[in-house]
Amino acid sequence: PQGSEEAKAFVNAFLKRSMPKKKDEAIQDILTRKAVVLEHYSKKKAKQKRKKTKGFTAKQRREMRLFEIEPEQQRYTIFLPLHELWKQYIRDLCHGLKPDAQPHMVQSKLLKADLHGAIVTVTKSKCPSYVGITGIILQEFKHVFKIITKEDKLKVVPKLNNVFSLEIDGFISYIYGSKFQLRASERSAKKFKLKGTIDL
Repeated sequence: PQGSEEAKAFVNAFLKRSMPKKKDEAIQDILTRKAVVLEHYSKKKAKQKRKKTKGFTAKQRREMRLFEIEPEQQRYTIFLPLHELWKQYIRDLCHGLKPDAQPHMVQSKLLKADLHGAIVTVTKSKCPSYVGITGIILQEFKHVFKIITKEDKLKVVPKLNNVFSLEIDGFISYIYGSKFQLRASERSAKKFKLKGTIDL
């Protein structure tokens, strides 16, 4: 136990350290009120800048051939299980595709759905050589579909100026490629207009 003088000296020294900006008279004045608010000066921590993880550039992806399908993998039968998975995905998305389902509801779901694995047919085109091409969509880019046909040929079909038909469980939907020029990831967030000018 300390004596009263030692305790007083300790308190004064403690307050002086805790409130370095105040003079002795001001500290004594505060003490008479029997309520002391101690000042605390924390050192500001330097904010660490987060490093953003940079992905590959388009040039690097081309050089690494990330999106190229090897010739030995370009076989229609290899991708039939992918088509079966896609059909199940669409059935789940559209709650079973029942006969009483409203066509515009199915259409709106298909517009935002992932089309990798879907079987599509080019029904109309400004370029006659594209009409009739049927196959499984292997890759979808902003401007083109990569389709594998039953003849094991990989076709790159532009979306622009082409109309594609898509059939599942009796529902036939038409995709106007000119209005569909988006990446798959962007398409899922886009609001499509129900009415508008339809052209090739």
